[in-house]
Amino acid sequence: MQDTAIYAAAAALAVALAALFIYHAAVVRPALRSARALLEVHDGLIGAGGGGAAGRLAALELGLGEGRGSLEGVQQRVAELEALSATDVSRIGFVRYDAFEDTGSDLSYALALLNRAGDGIVLSSIYSRTDTRTYGKAVKSFRPAANASEEELRAIELARSASQE
Repeated sequence: MQDTAIYAAAAALAVALAALFIYHAAVVRPALRSARALLEVHDGLIGAGGGGAAGRLAALELGLGEGRGSLEGVQQRVAELEALSATDVSRIGFVRYDAFEDTGSDLSYALALLNRAGDGIVLSSIYSRTDTRTYGKAVKSFRPAANASEEELRAIELARSASQE
């Protein structure tokens, strides 16, 4: 009787192993094959080469680090250019006029050369039949440091209203 129980247990074990083998062959192996195919499609979609998804992510992290370094360089350069542009001569006003009634052709002029804050100079050249004189006056916040002629004030106002965009 004991031998029969042992044979019955061995037979049950053999049947269970056969069922597991059939289940593995029919269900598990095709599922693994399908999962492997999906992983290959996934790696193909994200552009992974031989290193798979992990290699692609490592390459992306490296590129991100390089991009951050470039961005910091650009930000530093923009800051330098903004500091430089604060002092550039970007506002210009020019007025031609006749200084004397006996001369024509508007040969006298006033030229205002100012930065964005309105600091700079106004140059005047007065033409007469016998000579030409040139004067320069400092300008601070769109106001001349010395008395200015009507034409010099007009040149400063033209510079002030000059488009900066």
